[in-house]
Amino acid sequence: MLTLTLGLIESVTAEPEAPISYIEKHYRIAIEEMRLHGIPASIKLAQAILESDSGRSELATNSRNHFGIKCKNYWIGPAYYHPDDDYCPEGNLIDSCFRVYRSVVDSYRDHSIFLRFSNHYAPLFELEITDYRSWARGLQSAGYATNPRYSEILIRLIERYELYQYDVKGLKELQ
Repeated sequence: MLTLTLGLIESVTAEPEAPISYIEKHYRIAIEEMRLHGIPASIKLAQAILESDSGRSELATNSRNHFGIKCKNYWIGPAYYHPDDDYCPEGNLIDSCFRVYRSVVDSYRDHSIFLRFSNHYAPLFELEITDYRSWARGLQSAGYATNPRYSEILIRLIERYELYQYDVKGLKELQ
């Protein structure tokens, strides 16, 4: 996953209109993914806002990758190379391979599949779908991102932008 920096956090909080616009544009996708795959819409939106800088990052604009998902050895789709947190044996930073998607919807769907069908993240799906705090902590514990404050940042975004409302909305649609 993308290495998170304080600059990105400051970017998200310095321009509150960008996350609000991003949320308005993508919350329906997050709710649909919650319905299909059991991942809280609030978590989905917070991760996407953070990982893609509200859709404005180089990775998001050039590859429609809103979650910083790397290629992995089994990826057979198109790739985009971008510096992140990979190093060569000599210790020099090298470009990381990231997945490229045809659409933002495809990025959201692949993120759902990535979490849902990985043993690494299986414990998350035992949590309540509205317990975004435990989901955020679980993602951090499972190593989703390298930032030691990852869960704290997600929780802050969810609460700042009241993203938990989309979990409730999505839960109503499940009933």
